Amino acid sequence: MTSVFDDPTAFAEGALAGFVAAYPGYVARVDGGVVRRSASAEGQVAVVIGGGSGHYPAFAGLVGRGLATGAVCGNIFASPSAGQAYRVAMAAENGGGVLFSYGNYAGDRMQFGAAEQRLVAEGVDARTVVVTDDIASAPVHEADQRRGIAGDLTVFKVAGAAAEAGMSLDDVERLARRANARTRTLGIAFGGCTLPGATAPLFSVPAGQMSIGLGIHGEPGIRDVPMTSAAGIAEILVAELLEEKPPGATGRVVAVLNGLGAVKYEELFLLFGHVARLVVGAGLELAGAECGELVTSLDMSGLSLTLFWLDDELEALWVAPADAPAYRRVVQGPAAERQLRATGSQAVTRETTEAARGLAQVAVLALESAARAVRAHEGELGDLDAVAGDGDHGTGMRRGVDGALGSARSALELGAGVSEVLLEAGQEWSERAGGTSGAVWSAALMSLGSSLGDKEAYGPDDLVAGVDSAVQAVVALGGAQVGDKTMVDALYPFAEALKSELGAGSTVAGALKVAAAEATRAATATAPLRPRKGRARPLADRSVGTPDPGAVSFALVVTAVADDLAEGPTSGAGGGQ
Repeated sequence: MTSVFDDPTAFAEGALAGFVAAYPGYVARVDGGVVRRSASAEGQVAVVIGGGSGHYPAFAGLVGRGLATGAVCGNIFASPSAGQAYRVAMAAENGGGVLFSYGNYAGDRMQFGAAEQRLVAEGVDARTVVVTDDIASAPVHEADQRRGIAGDLTVFKVAGAAAEAGMSLDDVERLARRANARTRTLGIAFGGCTLPGATAPLFSVPAGQMSIGLGIHGEPGIRDVPMTSAAGIAEILVAELLEEKPPGATGRVVAVLNGLGAVKYEELFLLFGHVARLVVGAGLELAGAECGELVTSLDMSGLSLTLFWLDDELEALWVAPADAPAYRRVVQGPAAERQLRATGSQAVTRETTEAARGLAQVAVLALESAARAVRAHEGELGDLDAVAGDGDHGTGMRRGVDGALGSARSALELGAGVSEVLLEAGQEWSERAGGTSGAVWSAALMSLGSSLGDKEAYGPDDLVAGVDSAVQAVVALGGAQVGDKTMVDALYPFAEALKSELGAGSTVAGALKVAAAEATRAATATAPLRPRKGRARPLADRSVGTPDPGAVSFALVVTAVADDLAEGPTSGAGGGQ
């Protein structure tokens, strides 16, 4: 939903005025739209694009050197008038004639067509190339009836680069038509867009479904299919586009993955990884790519994939320099490729002891217990974190413990001792989880591993010293103390109880059970506290009444470890006690 507006009926006009104010070095306001601020060469073809507003960066954002000379901007999703198109064209024209280009919609064709006729009647050579890239909107034998959607970009870029190179109107038109003939697009919607001032979207997609073949004016798709993964979406898009490979096209393609407004960049990047794999797997060469918001539809939840088949002439124009508010391409000379140094964990080669290898097995069993507990409570931990945070604690813990477990197992298989196993596990926990939980659990595991070392034998005192080392590492890392409403509120009582029980002669298994119960009690007791550290601190009042998720996850982990180790061997840490 559009949240920022004054009078909804004046939204497009106000947005255009603000756009010009934001980019005064690029564009100048004219009646009906904008023209590029920098002067074009005398006799250069004026490429004038346009359509309804609500599609930024199309159309005004693509006005600049190497791209469009001017853009005609109608109201939201409405074609501009013939008078607007005429006035923008006259402001852009510089003796080389005018090429209009826009999506294939009835209103646009009529209005731009009338402007073209007026220009020709006044002695200005004017032509039109409509974009017809949307394969869902008509069958291949009626390709001239298809809509223009995100494929606008390839046609506009080729035409603009040809004009900038000083080509004639005949050649600019010819190349724009060729670009259109080699461009295919398919879109998918997950939800409709909402017009400024409206309270409901123009359409909705049934729950659990996605709509294939959307338009960019709030039109729903042609058919609904069950929602699938990113990999599944990529397979649908690539397969249907490849079925319509242009006759005589080469194997070099540009892929343009376009977000319609609500699907954001990280989602697009995830999807593009699958797209690139499928395109290359189909025997095509990925010669270029664009991934981002290029032709939007206000806040529509949707995306589209465009494939643009190149030839030598089109490729030279596609990679040519461009400089517009929303699209910039700098041509750089060849550079030597950076040689990347190897990073990450290396094979375990350090000598160790039999006792250290035995305790390493116990460490892996403990991580397995931790992983089961975290997976079982992932949603609960996320809900706790969402009260005053970003809700990612559960997923972060799961990523961390799964990574740590995998790394620990690999180290154990290579014959590592407990120190190396815990060091590897700690490093991988940080790598996989990131964030605060990744840092503190990494510090704790690595400090525990360093303290345990590679000894000929281990006893309860080694466990106490290792846990104490872990506590000090966590405190030093984050500066948190008991009462700050963090994991330390459960970690410190756990360590104290473990030390007390072992000092009193308890078995390791028994001491762990008591210490885990104390951690659980302490984690619950964090509920009335106000956080003084971490991401929850700015929302301290909201956090009151909810236990700290870091303390809760720690208690869950040590409880699971204590329960499982009580049923299995603990001789590595306690001499058989």
